[in-house]
Amino acid sequence: MEFAELIKTPRVDGVVLHRPFLPTVEGTLCLTGHHLILSSRQDNTEELWLLHANIDAIEKRFIGSLGTIIVKCKDLRIIQLDIPGMEECLNIANSIEALSTLDSVSLMYPFFYRPMFEVIEDGWNLFLPEEAFKELESMTDEWRLSEVNKDFSICPSYPALVTVPKDIDDDSLCKAATFRHGGRFPVLSYYHKKNGMVIMRASQPLTGTSGRRCKEDEKLINATLRAGKRGYIIDTRTIAVAQQAKARGGGFEQEANYPQWRRIHKAIERTNILQESLIKIVEACNDHSNSMDRWLSKLEASNWQSQVKEILTTACLAAQCIDREGASVLVHGTEGTDSTLQVTSLAQIILEPACRTVRGFQALVEREWLQAGHPFQQRCAQSAYSNEKLRSEAPVFLLFLDCVWQILRQFPCSFQFNEHFLVMLFEHTYASQFGTFLGTTAAERVKLKLSQKTVSLWSWVNRPQELERFLNPLYEPNSLVIWPSVAPQSLLLWEGVFLRWNRSTKCLDEAYEEMVHIIEYNKELQLKVNSLRRQLAELETEDALPQTP
Repeated sequence: MEFAELIKTPRVDGVVLHRPFLPTVEGTLCLTGHHLILSSRQDNTEELWLLHANIDAIEKRFIGSLGTIIVKCKDLRIIQLDIPGMEECLNIANSIEALSTLDSVSLMYPFFYRPMFEVIEDGWNLFLPEEAFKELESMTDEWRLSEVNKDFSICPSYPALVTVPKDIDDDSLCKAATFRHGGRFPVLSYYHKKNGMVIMRASQPLTGTSGRRCKEDEKLINATLRAGKRGYIIDTRTIAVAQQAKARGGGFEQEANYPQWRRIHKAIERTNILQESLIKIVEACNDHSNSMDRWLSKLEASNWQSQVKEILTTACLAAQCIDREGASVLVHGTEGTDSTLQVTSLAQIILEPACRTVRGFQALVEREWLQAGHPFQQRCAQSAYSNEKLRSEAPVFLLFLDCVWQILRQFPCSFQFNEHFLVMLFEHTYASQFGTFLGTTAAERVKLKLSQKTVSLWSWVNRPQELERFLNPLYEPNSLVIWPSVAPQSLLLWEGVFLRWNRSTKCLDEAYEEMVHIIEYNKELQLKVNSLRRQLAELETEDALPQTP
């Protein structure tokens, strides 16, 4: 298919553009295969370059011969185009609708994008499973890197290499895979070097109503336990939902077959509920009525903050089992590709200081989301504005980023990256010139040859001139476990995402800068206080020493 076939009117003059925070601009509107472009001859006027992939929905209005197109974007921005001529307006609108809903991944912009910058580091080779395993090998010899899934036939949503207990052979892994939904048998997610405890992740067991069991699965899970230790299975579904899954052939681990494990059910909502929650919170944030009570009521009715609370609570539970109880953990829901990854990722941010650095967080996203099979292509096909019937869209990764932001806000000095880094990741998951978030699984990414045909997001982010924008000036390495509060008063609306295009929040950036200066000043004072305390302690120690004759 040629893009030209979908573009009936490639260019219109005299178009007026309205955008949040920017002055109105009149110029020429051009449509290309991947971009909507508005350029003006006015000096110092920023052009509009909008990826069609970033367009979630459009609305058309007509007053006489003047047409207006309201473009609603997946990054939650809303822009308005006033187009002279009804026919031109209709042609532009129809072309945008066609170009923004292309189904073929290979027709998307990352396959046509050629970087204008020098690629210093190839992001596709930065976070390979074998490199992560070398670090694990330096801490323990109890695990091995298995190639059982090298052709993706055992589990289509797992990478070619997986980390499993050393004593479990590949034949046992194959049998365990037949007992788990989608073949997602338990694999290593995180090793806690402080005490050797681990987080494993998987999908639900296929016990069904007959109570089917799999000895290879039981052996695989038990191989992660130290002698005399117990483990916890955190099921991200309520017991009622898990029972329903059992009636359909899925289920949960029977305590009689896993006597060394205690099962805990936590209520994290399913994907369709999450998408409805996103739609409601965006609607609430776009409500320009003057009634604060109404706004707060709509915000609460969206249940978005409740989802954040439940996910963080479950992640804290997993981290407590590992760090405070000295017990290993297995996390799963139904498919093991959504709430499971939210919990395992956030638990690592709580437990592991390296995950709070820029590189460490990139590695976490690669390992726990991209390589672990989160279906970005499906979940991020639509955002909050689309009128199309929901299929499998859900803001699972956005919810994860929101939870990370909540922790970052509570521990502003413990993260090397800032809020802008998280917002950037949100934007690129929904629309990007880079191939990092294309596809649904590692197998599909290999089939599409993304590493050969597209540029990695990390290749761009890690360039010094770009990286500087994402660094936190307050960062001070913190080697401790951090425990975020999940009290309702501690969890705030993420204004940097949900209110950033709202004119009532135009002073947020200035307020943030002022906060940075205040915190830096307080840090200097704290350092001086600590220095005085050390000097005082040294003097007290000298006074307490026996005097030599």
